[in-house]
Amino acid sequence: MESLMLRETREAAGVVAGALAAERETLARLGRRIAARPPPVITTAARGSSDNAAGVFEYLCEIRLGIPVASIGPSVASAYGARLRLEGALHVSVSQSGASPDILALQEAARAGGALTVALVNETSAPLAAAADVVIPLHAGPERSVAATKTCLASAALLVALVAEAADDAALRGGLDALPDALAAAARGDAGDGDASALVETLADARSLFVVGRGPGFAAAREAALKAKETAALHAEALSLAEIQHGPRQLVGEGFPVLAFVPDDAACETSLRTLAGLAEQGGRPFVIGTANSPWPGLRTATTGAPLLDPLVGLAAFYRVIEAVARRRGHDPDAPAHLSKVTRTR
Repeated sequence: MESLMLRETREAAGVVAGALAAERETLARLGRRIAARPPPVITTAARGSSDNAAGVFEYLCEIRLGIPVASIGPSVASAYGARLRLEGALHVSVSQSGASPDILALQEAARAGGALTVALVNETSAPLAAAADVVIPLHAGPERSVAATKTCLASAALLVALVAEAADDAALRGGLDALPDALAAAARGDAGDGDASALVETLADARSLFVVGRGPGFAAAREAALKAKETAALHAEALSLAEIQHGPRQLVGEGFPVLAFVPDDAACETSLRTLAGLAEQGGRPFVIGTANSPWPGLRTATTGAPLLDPLVGLAAFYRVIEAVARRRGHDPDAPAHLSKVTRTR
């Protein structure tokens, strides 16, 4: 029987296409506002997969807009009651349910501190949406698997679209137009069954692994590591391919799996060089993305915008980790100790 996680991964392409079309005007208006009055800083608030989607946004903002982005720990407001000084800033909350008290508390603190608040939510009747200045619905429909897939990809795509509008970036707009077809191909397994099978076999038997990347690829790595822990009870640590040089590579020994998200972007050459060094000391690299690498993995379709391509890699990985979870005896839709909505404070 097909899992809800796999089914919802396959729905992601249609969800992304629909959300981008439905929110085109809202994103264009907000993008023009950012371009006309660039905020001194953009802050984000999210948990879990939503935070990883916000990580893609962070890199795109800093690379394409030159605006620093800070992820604020929601407990700053919810537990510690801090007052924030965010005059002229933009505060973006990402939450599938829109019901987590700590995310709501931080949004309220950001607004009181002078920020324009934007909420990306799947449940538009949620408290987070009601209290935001601007609401961007995900249009994902019900997501029943505990492991968020289509809502994560839709959140990231909508945030990339906001950057594309603010930067008036034709390449990103073109990449977004191509994204639904690329996601559909990745979810179908067009990346290649042979390499997918090798990756499933390796992860099914692994005790631990590194998941790595640079830029938006690192944000994708964080999401992949979360899914490995969440669905397959497999310990995975997400690291930047730059940060791995500062100590963590000591853990890489013979056969240690290193899963890398590597698009053919400005960081590609240095990323592959770092992976080669890890392979020389015994590590076993797998590469997900459009980079031309000597190691097995999942070769994914490009959107034509390399900074967007890690999202395609995530769709391919969701399919792989769903199979790994089953091989390890877990139900990917219902992890033993987790629930769909987590109401943290």
